[in-house]
Amino acid sequence: MSVILGIDGGGTNTRAAIVVDGKVVGSGQSGSIKRLRVGAEAAEANLRAVLKECFSQSGVKGVQAASCGVASASMPGITEWITAVFDDFGVERSEVVGDEVIALDAAFHGGAGILQIAGTGSNCIGRAADGSRESAGGWSSRLGDEGSGYWIGVHAIRRGLHAYDREEPTDVLKKVSEIWGTPTMDDFINLGDSTPGPDFAALAPAINELAEAGDPVAVGVLKQAAADLVGFVLLVRAKLRRKHAIKEEVPVAWTGSVIGKMKMVREAFFAGLREAAPEMPVGTAETISLEGAIWRAERMAKEAQ
Repeated sequence: MSVILGIDGGGTNTRAAIVVDGKVVGSGQSGSIKRLRVGAEAAEANLRAVLKECFSQSGVKGVQAASCGVASASMPGITEWITAVFDDFGVERSEVVGDEVIALDAAFHGGAGILQIAGTGSNCIGRAADGSRESAGGWSSRLGDEGSGYWIGVHAIRRGLHAYDREEPTDVLKKVSEIWGTPTMDDFINLGDSTPGPDFAALAPAINELAEAGDPVAVGVLKQAAADLVGFVLLVRAKLRRKHAIKEEVPVAWTGSVIGKMKMVREAFFAGLREAAPEMPVGTAETISLEGAIWRAERMAKEAQ
């Protein structure tokens, strides 16, 4: 009997599943386990909560192999604390890898392809047939992550402030003020510029609603987000061709709420790729990163037999 565990530790939510002989017998969801985002104490509490839910549903006492994909997996101490928690739950073998690794394997099962991630953060990774990888973006919320939910929140405010200075119409600042509970401009700026500051990624759904209603600032931000995401894919494609002598088109997959839930971004993303590389296959369905963690855990369990 094969009993494995997969975990997708995203920037906002953590999803996990226990699979017995190919069938999901327990699943769970909790908050982020990214320490940089929520802190070490909250990250561990969230990890233990999602594991407790999975094990409670499944009724199993331990698992043979577990794969956990989490942002910032390469940072010192991340693998160690997750592994220690796994030990408490009877996990025999485990790995901790970047969230982009499980997403890439969810899309291509070890094969060649390009994956654009666009959720709380953004990152684009390409893999050649020999396993070598190229990437673009993903340089953290402060230094990059163009096209991400965080980027959309921050840049909607920045463009909204520019529109305010020019006395141009937009409801972005009004909407964000309602969300933040900041009645004056001083309150708004003080909160927005505070440390650690508000959750800018949480503003993305509201900016999307404004864009759908025709707000010019919100529309401009989402169009730029889509253009940046297209640019990342094309850059990775060019790197694979130049550095790995790949001539044929490799497939493109995507994951994350910015593309998945924002129609304006999604349509512009697809259109931009079709225009630039009409022969490049682009998946229409979102890649489910958790499936990549499950696939990797299943491979680990088979290798141990």
